[in-house]
Amino acid sequence: MTQQQAKPPLPSDDKRWKLVNATMRRNGYADHALIETLHSVQDAFGFLDETSLRFVAASLDLPLSKVFGVATFYHIFMLKPKGRHACVVCTGTACYIKGAGALLEGIQERHGINPGDTTEDDRLSVLTARCVGACGLAPAVVLDGNVLGKLAPDTLIAKLEALD
Repeated sequence: MTQQQAKPPLPSDDKRWKLVNATMRRNGYADHALIETLHSVQDAFGFLDETSLRFVAASLDLPLSKVFGVATFYHIFMLKPKGRHACVVCTGTACYIKGAGALLEGIQERHGINPGDTTEDDRLSVLTARCVGACGLAPAVVLDGNVLGKLAPDTLIAKLEALD
């Protein structure tokens, strides 16, 4: 019988940490619960920061490098807070050929941000996706969960400007 390592204390009194801890406890603090635990952290806090990555690593008895590696490998995980609005530009083959690069350039020129960034006022986050499943609408963008297609850069910029 092995002696179980003491689990680290919660990073703060924030009740959301109890939800994260419950996810790990439900899975017996096993390393196979890493992705589910990271989802739990992101669902609770909106993104994964250094404190959360360190807490998960210590709780699951995993190297921080492995936790960070998983968090950066999967595009669903955010390492920075998201903006109030999310613009996901599809960069799949059809969208790329039909102008996804021009959409990203337009966003960069107007808002000064690249994929994975959020504007300084936390109004807009820009992401890319390998495919959003709307190839017939290429180039496609998912803006706050709504699929928009056959966009020209100026049309997309106008839609982004119209957001609250």
